Amino acid sequence: MSRFIPFDRSQPYLLPPDLKAWLPADDMAHFIVAAVERVPMTAFCVPVRTGGKAQYHPRLMLSLLIFSYANGLFSSRRIERATYRDIGVRFVAANLHPDHDTIATFRRTNRTAIEAAFAQVLLLAREMGLLRLGVVSIDGTKIDADASKYRSVRYDRIKALREQLAVDIVQLMEQAEHADATDSDPQALPEELARRETLKAKLDEACARLEADAKAQAEAARPAYEQKKAACDAKTGRRGRAPKPPDDEPPPERQISLTDPDSRLMRRSDAHEFRQAYNAQAVVCAEGSQLIVTTDVVATSADAPSFASTVLSMEDMIGLPKTVLADTGYASGQAVRDLRKKGIDPLVAIGRPCARRPYDFRPPPEDREPRRITEPWRLAMKERLETTEAGDLYRLRKQTVEPVFGIIKSVMGFRRFSLRGLAKVTTEWTLVALAYNCKRMARLQAV
Repeated sequence: MSRFIPFDRSQPYLLPPDLKAWLPADDMAHFIVAAVERVPMTAFCVPVRTGGKAQYHPRLMLSLLIFSYANGLFSSRRIERATYRDIGVRFVAANLHPDHDTIATFRRTNRTAIEAAFAQVLLLAREMGLLRLGVVSIDGTKIDADASKYRSVRYDRIKALREQLAVDIVQLMEQAEHADATDSDPQALPEELARRETLKAKLDEACARLEADAKAQAEAARPAYEQKKAACDAKTGRRGRAPKPPDDEPPPERQISLTDPDSRLMRRSDAHEFRQAYNAQAVVCAEGSQLIVTTDVVATSADAPSFASTVLSMEDMIGLPKTVLADTGYASGQAVRDLRKKGIDPLVAIGRPCARRPYDFRPPPEDREPRRITEPWRLAMKERLETTEAGDLYRLRKQTVEPVFGIIKSVMGFRRFSLRGLAKVTTEWTLVALAYNCKRMARLQAV
């Protein structure tokens, strides 16, 4: 008698009449389908057609995207392939097979539906008793843009390349006219000319964008300059150095990407390399569920400018928390005041504590004079965090929000955006957070 289980790949299978029988009762697919059914149809962008082939139902497309992202499928071509190979994807897609163009178009054009589904899942979590909004944690992570950092150009280099291309285009035009006169191949030079004209158009657009951003920043800084100048002029005796007016021209070292102009060169810390990336923000429930309650994406490596706006965006969706925990990168006096006006108590770290192991392999760092803290709100925050109650509460931040980014990047495998442009990238990050929440809620239900 053989000790192996016999098998025969030519044996026809008797498939069950319902594909759900092939999935466990607690599979995440059932939860995602039920959650998307609560999304109103008015949230979807459905193109009006007077004829031709019928469209796929928007709820089916949204469920397919969420389930695929939760299982590490981010490419529209891989999602299309999974509708044939993966049982869970095949069930969510109702045994239909949308092509990758349809999937990509739906993902780009249905931001409102994705945000509505995100809100519905959070409301469902609150109804199930999984979500409480007493204490939340906020943090950001750098995620690569769909662009190479080698396509990023400095402002001074853009001006030099534009001048060089202008000369080259004139020379190629003269060569093309000469080729026409001598009856040569008329297609060789125009193709080369078109490549240079395309590159020059991209450089012109990038240069105009940098100059527009510089002018906008100068206009925003002008009221503060006028105030400083008036104070300087009002002084008598020795006045000191006069304030410098804001410059409406970009500095020579300012860079922009020709592939995704909204992205920026960023790095996680001084020990890491620069990447063409976005700064993805997430606010996470710190009372056990570790669900993401709101998201945001900014095109700056600094976290503080978007601190208050990210937290306050919860007000119209699910409500405001009582306490928010943030690291030292969010230390902003204006943000703390804005949050307190809304009844939110921010706990923000002041300074970077250097906790070392007793037997650290690295040599101890050089002794540096600690940064002098003079702002009253920083002194009060630092004193408060030294108390036992606030210190114990703040320690929840590291063990709640940082594991979420680890799961998204290592378990789900999301390390690079598939779309370009800040608005589209923001939509995709909301979709990632929605997929994570569904994955997390399915696990919490099973426990």
